[in-house]
Amino acid sequence: MGISSHSFENRASDLRAQGQPFAIATVVRTVNATSAKPGSKAIILADGTITDGWVGGGCIRSAVRNAAKAALSKGCTQFISLRPEEILAAEGLSAGETREGVQFARNGCPSKGSMDIFVEPVLPQPELIVFGEGPVAKELVALAERFDFSVSHSVDGKHDFAAPTSGLLYVVIATQGNGDEAALRATIKAAPKFAAFVGSRRKFETLVTRLIASGVSQLALDQIKSPAGLNIGAITPDEIALSILSEVVLKRRELQRAKGDPDDVNC
Repeated sequence: MGISSHSFENRASDLRAQGQPFAIATVVRTVNATSAKPGSKAIILADGTITDGWVGGGCIRSAVRNAAKAALSKGCTQFISLRPEEILAAEGLSAGETREGVQFARNGCPSKGSMDIFVEPVLPQPELIVFGEGPVAKELVALAERFDFSVSHSVDGKHDFAAPTSGLLYVVIATQGNGDEAALRATIKAAPKFAAFVGSRRKFETLVTRLIASGVSQLALDQIKSPAGLNIGAITPDEIALSILSEVVLKRRELQRAKGDPDDVNC
């Protein structure tokens, strides 16, 4: 029923390389007879399919699937404790209840054992596209690679947007007059989670007027933040890049918190 650690890691590596979200469930504690033992692992795909490993029979799989789906949806770990109904009742607990970050579920297996399972989401890296070949664009690319982004750099205002698996796409347009309109049109078409334009308000307003006259919708252009970056008094290219990346990280974490349950201590 188990799987070799080598095969398990190969499967996990393949899913990461493909940009596929998945979760890893690990049994951390068992009490009395259970079919899975501490250290047992399984991979759960985004659709709830349990594959490549073993954490127990059909009587616990529904709870593991639900925890994995929650982990992937919220982007945070889940900890579930499966116990026989009589033990839950004796401890004043009920199936579906969460206390101090532990989610309790009923174990209907004939073994009447208890087990605790840790579920960790493995999500694709968010993608950051940087348009431009100037100093700010170059500094931003170098800085962002240190903050868990999959970074792409376009120097000509063009980019072949492939829809990222995670949908977590961020765009910064730092073209500074070289391909501004092309980059803006490509960005609007891609509909990223957040987009920002590096430049003065007056310059951006001029571009907006020109694009609206050519048929681009005002609503689409309103989704692009200008000027880019948080107001930290930045002057040099590296300081400006820092202010922009800070804003991107802020938006990324806002989106992550919005997906989670504010009362869930695991998020």
